[in-house]
Amino acid sequence: MKRRRIGRTELEVTEVSFGGAAIGGLYRAVPREAALEVLGVAWDAGIRYYDTAPFYGFGLSERRTGDFLRDHPRDQYVLSTKVGRLLRPVPENEVPEHGYVDPLPFAIDYDYSHDGILRSVEFSLARLGLNRIDIAFVHDIGAYTHGAEGNERHLRDLLDGGLKALERLKSEGTIRAYGLGVNEVEVCLNVLHEAPLDCILLAGRYSLLDRSAVADLIPLCEARGTTLVVGGVFNSGILATGAVEGAHFDYGPASPDIVGRVERMSATAERLGVPLAAAALQFPLASSVVSTVLIGTAKASSLSRNLELLSSPVSDAALSSFDRDAIML
Repeated sequence: MKRRRIGRTELEVTEVSFGGAAIGGLYRAVPREAALEVLGVAWDAGIRYYDTAPFYGFGLSERRTGDFLRDHPRDQYVLSTKVGRLLRPVPENEVPEHGYVDPLPFAIDYDYSHDGILRSVEFSLARLGLNRIDIAFVHDIGAYTHGAEGNERHLRDLLDGGLKALERLKSEGTIRAYGLGVNEVEVCLNVLHEAPLDCILLAGRYSLLDRSAVADLIPLCEARGTTLVVGGVFNSGILATGAVEGAHFDYGPASPDIVGRVERMSATAERLGVPLAAAALQFPLASSVVSTVLIGTAKASSLSRNLELLSSPVSDAALSSFDRDAIML
């Protein structure tokens, strides 16, 4: 599988990578054996970059990812996890509801400060059972998660101390790169104007359907030498299922406007003779700013199906045919 560089670092990742939210039990319970099976399918397919986070199953995804990767040579894969949330043990009846089924018995405390980020990395290493993380992403900083007022304090903690902690960890060799892991463009612009970042994991905002990153973020990344790890290429599923009844966009039911856009995109895909999902998977990789596309699933069959969609390249000319129905902000 082809590899691309992360920012201006020497770190290289495969163009397709594995996202670990689903194996943490996102929306449905996932047995340990099924999680390890899909990780094995990813490895056998040539995927060598794996992303996880403390938030995914409240430590469950990190534990399973570490259990799998410990059996493989450390220099053969790249691993990322996230900082900004600390896990606190609680009784089972006090575990918060965040969409994870059968998570571990922890609650979440946000902490983007210097010491909070150092603690987050230390705890993640213990859950993973590894002594190094390649990329640390600051998870869900921004108004999308915290609201405008709440985010002001978190952003100040990050800019005043959190980024210094990440730079320290990088200089010590505990991590090799760092950036943001978010669902919105504005906070990426805010942080990039204040400090350099190696990479940004951006979910759902640089897709065939949602081009929110195009106007300002992509040019700024090019100028700063920052690359994108693109998640959410199906925009919560609608680009995989098409505009079927009950289709979701951006973690909720799709609006009539979104349904109409995707119906027109589906018609375009049919005219071109390509699956809409294949165009969605391949669209981000047409940009030199993109290092990799994350595929997140807990089903081995789904991962294999998605990888097959990448086997027949969709031309740049074909991809441009979808532009007129995309969200351009």
